[in-house]
Amino acid sequence: MLLLPLALGLLLLFSPALTPPALGAPGICVGPVCGDEIHRSAKHHWQLRLRVNDQQGQHERLVVDCRNGVLSPLAGPVERGYAAAVARRACRLAGEA
Repeated sequence: MLLLPLALGLLLLFSPALTPPALGAPGICVGPVCGDEIHRSAKHHWQLRLRVNDQQGQHERLVVDCRNGVLSPLAGPVERGYAAAVARRACRLAGEA
């Protein structure tokens, strides 16, 4: 009788289909800015496309040239210092830095 609730609890705990989305990782974070949805450009392997957001709810999509670390666009709602740090870390993890 006690085994059934334990088995159901373990099933819910380890089932990836039943895991709530709030438990997912936010991606790469530096300070108040996080980057996720990171993809390599189809045209140029040294470019990464990523979505960055901050704690105030502002978000935008960026393209980073991993050869020199330049972000495009140069200005936007997310603070560029932290966004550049997230982009540099993504380039290092992708093996492009």
